[in-house]
Amino acid sequence: MGETGTGEAVAAAAAGHWRRAGVAGAAIGVIAAGAAAGVAVERLTVGRGMRRKARLALDAAGPYGSLRGTPGRAVADDGTVLYYEVDEVDPQAAAPRRRRLFGRKAPAPVTVVFSHGYCLGQDSWHFQRAALRGLVRTVYWDQRSHGRSARGASQTGPGAVPVTIDQLGRDLKAVVEAAAPEGPLVLVGHSMGGMTMMALAAHCPELVRDRVAAAAFVGTSAGRLGEVNYGLPVAGVNAVRRVLPGVLRALGSQAELVERGRRATADLFAGLVKRYSFSSGDVDPAVARFAERLIESTPIDVVAEFYPAFVEHDKSEALGVFSGTPVLVLSGDEDLVTPSTHSEAIADRLPHAELVIVPDGGHLVMLEHPEAVTDRIADLLVRAGAVPDAANVGTYGSTAQPGG
Repeated sequence: MGETGTGEAVAAAAAGHWRRAGVAGAAIGVIAAGAAAGVAVERLTVGRGMRRKARLALDAAGPYGSLRGTPGRAVADDGTVLYYEVDEVDPQAAAPRRRRLFGRKAPAPVTVVFSHGYCLGQDSWHFQRAALRGLVRTVYWDQRSHGRSARGASQTGPGAVPVTIDQLGRDLKAVVEAAAPEGPLVLVGHSMGGMTMMALAAHCPELVRDRVAAAAFVGTSAGRLGEVNYGLPVAGVNAVRRVLPGVLRALGSQAELVERGRRATADLFAGLVKRYSFSSGDVDPAVARFAERLIESTPIDVVAEFYPAFVEHDKSEALGVFSGTPVLVLSGDEDLVTPSTHSEAIADRLPHAELVIVPDGGHLVMLEHPEAVTDRIADLLVRAGAVPDAANVGTYGSTAQPGG
């Protein structure tokens, strides 16, 4: 058998392996989709070649994920290199410079640090980035093993240890020290990113109390994620919980094979992940395709190695560190991954927080309803003094130019 035939046989075996996983395979989709993506519903009568062409057309049509800033790198405490980008204030867009006394140093600007969710990357903030660009100093970073950041150093090699939310909190500290060593901070986190913020508060409460001027928790949870049913019936949830840890270990150990299988069953996978990403039926197909690409870029072994951290996550007590700070807690009302009840629980711990539940919103609410999310973040920035009241926040990035 030639090389081509061998490759086809391997791909076919992988596809079969993925299908035979049954409920376990669906569980992988549930967990990955939880922080990731979805695609437009495609008719079963459309051929695979036509669907492939449609995806390529959507990729070409959408500018999503094209915004770039000044690159930088931070080094985590275990040596992992973390990639970030900075968007500086545009003097033309910012408020007029105020007079100051001769010789007095200008205060460091407020820096807004955006932390993304599981199986995503910094580009998941595309709409918010386009809208706020030039108005305020912002930092977008890729969590370890995601996007342009390196694989977690502690999670590779013979002495590998499981990744933890606590480690992610220390990673955020390294990014802050590298990208915004002084001045006030506003922290914004989606899903795993919000948990990362909580871990930073638990690890460095003095940093949060001294420097964080405001915080936004978007579609996230302070704990008890092991009780989430993902919209499945009780029997299905129990089956998933029984088999998922073992299946994740098995699939993570055969990453190359499973990736081939995942590509071979792309249509099935796309439909599954859409359910766990969006709630409304009129999501722009180009946005949905963009979200799908984000999850496709996350290797299955990364999906596998991060999952246990969420089951163990419990940072309810750390939320108290944000007391007295302007806080936004926002969630989609149909979020199946981090249900809105988890946002309500966070708000209960922070009675001064603004709680916003977005109607017809799923887990990727910042992509599905960017206008609602950006408006509330912009208002938070005004309350924190990060941008002036009269700042002209953009139109959510829907017309952002590629490479801008």
